Amino acid sequence: MASVSVIGGGIFGLACAWEMARRGARVRVHEARQICAGSSGGHVGALAPHTPDTWNDKKAFQLDSLLMAPDFWAEVEAVSGLSSGYARMGRLQPVTDPAALQPRLDGAARHWPEGIGMRIVENPASPLATAGLWLEDDLTARLNPRAALQALAGAIRAKGGEVIEGKAAPNDLPGPVIWATGTEGLLALNAATGRKIGQGVKGQSALLDLALPDSPQVFADGLYIVPHADGTTAIGSTSENRFDHDRPDNQIDALLTRARDLCPGLEGAALIETWAGIRPRAQSRAPILGPFPGRPGHFIANGGFKIGFGMAPKIARLMADLILEGRDSIPDGFRLPAA
Repeated sequence: MASVSVIGGGIFGLACAWEMARRGARVRVHEARQICAGSSGGHVGALAPHTPDTWNDKKAFQLDSLLMAPDFWAEVEAVSGLSSGYARMGRLQPVTDPAALQPRLDGAARHWPEGIGMRIVENPASPLATAGLWLEDDLTARLNPRAALQALAGAIRAKGGEVIEGKAAPNDLPGPVIWATGTEGLLALNAATGRKIGQGVKGQSALLDLALPDSPQVFADGLYIVPHADGTTAIGSTSENRFDHDRPDNQIDALLTRARDLCPGLEGAALIETWAGIRPRAQSRAPILGPFPGRPGHFIANGGFKIGFGMAPKIARLMADLILEGRDSIPDGFRLPAA
């Protein structure tokens, strides 16, 4: 039985730890702050596919992971006894030019599995949708990020693993080590390699007291409106390459104004809280997976940015295959770029 150490209690660290614990490994997760403290602990939780036109390996990988998600999260919930908030409720996007969407519709028909499609609908029966044309899909899902992280931590513990919070990891860690340390880890890779591997991008979101648990989410021009199972609705998020601090600020007001303009049904919903975090974005915009250069027995799982929760089930499987079984099937585009 292998002993595996994981540094970082965000979605990549916990998902990898869970996958290895369920395969029988002895797992210990080290989170310097607490679960949900980092960029994975936001509000939105949109598990949305890339557009299915101009198909490529990254989109195929993400599709596989989204299709794995129902079983992945069902097992996490069953073992932990905690809800992740996962449900495949679909997504609506406003349409201004139906003809321009034909390549996207054709791509979904070609690449997505039978029974999961994309179509243009008129006046959908959703409290969030206004009259008019909308692009609807059956693949997009939602989960509650904070609940999902706690469910993963609970499942790891239920399998005999440890999740240590509030302490930095010691220097002498047993077994293989996975570094899933988000923006801090990307900046450390920049310094170690002398190259721009990645950076932090600030995101802000808001949580409203609005119960629409059976409604699909809405997306338009980078704005997500995601109803959750617990009676809240998330609004997010900004993407700020330049920022002075990691706290919420007045950009939240602009975000809420955009959301209410798009979906008047949000008007009057009370604001529960706001959130901000620095999300790790690799230069390639793809996750970075694989061996840590110059550190035998150490591995990297980083760069989730906006797609970390959607990519997590398959990334966890690939990292467990590599570390526990020596099988390397990581896509070339997900590896640390060569010097």
